[in-house]
Amino acid sequence: MGSGGEREETKDRPGSGAGATARPRVRLDLPRAPRRTLLPAYDPEALGRLSERIARFLGTGRFIVWMTLIIILWVVWNIFAPKALRFDEYPFIFLTLMLSLQASYAAPLILLAQNRQDDRDKVTHEQDRKQNERSIADTEYLTREIAALRMGLGEVATRDWIRSEIQGLLRDAQDRRGHLPHEGGQGSDEADR
Repeated sequence: MGSGGEREETKDRPGSGAGATARPRVRLDLPRAPRRTLLPAYDPEALGRLSERIARFLGTGRFIVWMTLIIILWVVWNIFAPKALRFDEYPFIFLTLMLSLQASYAAPLILLAQNRQDDRDKVTHEQDRKQNERSIADTEYLTREIAALRMGLGEVATRDWIRSEIQGLLRDAQDRRGHLPHEGGQGSDEADR
């Protein structure tokens, strides 16, 4: 049923009278064709990595030294160079424009890098929180097990308790032996055994 079947379906749709134009049927089992856009396509991950590298460089002493050297050279050149070779006279408007341009690009790149770092920190904090929950659960389990062992050990005869009981029995046996009449000789030892 090629295009005839599609036409029949559009006729059955409400609002598709004789004056309505037939729209092609959208298939849900196929991906959409990419739309054309006037904006340039870019890889957000690559842009994020670049912004982080730039932000890391902007946060170093090396950047400050390089920026200071460039500004000093700029000013010295435009003051002491021959008049024909100067490109930015005393109020240094072009230098101001370049510094403003650098700042206008640096600020969003630094913010982008901070946002990416915040996202990584959120993931790290979530993993740390889950690890802490597991550690707390393990600690509580071990605490319960140790308490159960202590309760069980309270009912177990310990070495010291057994030793004290044996010593008490020996004292009792010696006391009984002291109260029994002794018949001289070896026969009394055999009778006691």
